[in-house]
Amino acid sequence: MTLNIFFFSITFKKREVSLQEAVRQEMVENLYEQNKDRQISMHRFM
Repeated sequence: MTLNIFFFSITFKKREVSLQEAVRQEMVENLYEQNKDRQISMHRFM
């Protein structure tokens, strides 16, 4: 009789975001929201 046992260890580490990355991410989110609003307004216009 053969018994095969596998052990996996998964660790999660919080990634630290630099100030530049945070500012860039915020800018991207704002641009995304602006484009989404623009698409919605054009859709209502048609």
